[in-house]
Amino acid sequence: LQPGEVLLLENVRFHPEEEANDPEFARNLAALGDLFVNDAFGSCHRAHASVAGVAAHLPAAAGYLLQKEIQYLGEALADPQRPFIAILGGAKVADKIGVITNLLTKVDALLIGGAMAYTFLKAKGVGVGASRVEEDRQDDARRMLDSANQRGVKFLLPADHVVADKFPESESDQVTIQTTPDATIPEGMLGLDIGPKTIEAYKGEIAAARTIVWNGPMGVFEDSRFAAGTRAVAEAVGASDATSILGGGDTAAAVNAFGLADQMTHISTGGGASLEF
Repeated sequence: LQPGEVLLLENVRFHPEEEANDPEFARNLAALGDLFVNDAFGSCHRAHASVAGVAAHLPAAAGYLLQKEIQYLGEALADPQRPFIAILGGAKVADKIGVITNLLTKVDALLIGGAMAYTFLKAKGVGVGASRVEEDRQDDARRMLDSANQRGVKFLLPADHVVADKFPESESDQVTIQTTPDATIPEGMLGLDIGPKTIEAYKGEIAAARTIVWNGPMGVFEDSRFAAGTRAVAEAVGASDATSILGGGDTAAAVNAFGLADQMTHISTGGGASLEF
């Protein structure tokens, strides 16, 4: 390369050596430069050759985006303004066991939505109908609920739901939709969004918060019939005076879809990476 030139490599994951963090492959990548600047926060939690391997061979630095991510995520966890609340959604409790266990030592309240809520509700003995439940995570769910109780952390679960008789494959897919009067989901129905009572309760917590960390949607927001919960939470977070830090992935996709991204303090470029951090 001549001074001022830039070389862009094709996606290195086409090489199996990348994800295997192969030392020889990392050495070959490192031979292309004199310094290594990592500005890919969304990949930082992966020990791959172009992320961790190259850093072993060259003087390495963090880029400005990486600095900004660590600043926001680090300050939120190290010295948050209170009340400090975490809003967690998405499909799996299994993906968030580590983050919930860690946040329970830091937050004043935890607001749960998405499919992971049904695993927690079932662990409390609430009927969840045909909703998605991780049977192998019931003990973990009970342990986290107990931990929150012992620490005096509010652990909010949906008090009502928007449910359907089947999972819609698309917006045009005809489904029977109901709003439940309480937290119990009828047999044969599956929860796809938080209901209006839950929205009001969560909005109240959000309005009082000074620091908010949000990762994961409240329901199947890609279908407008089940987007009200995620939209209401996004609007409440955007309207609050709190420092709001959003995990990337689906959460970022949702606030962008609703046109609310500019109302958030910081939207992380990494979904899995922000959770791991």
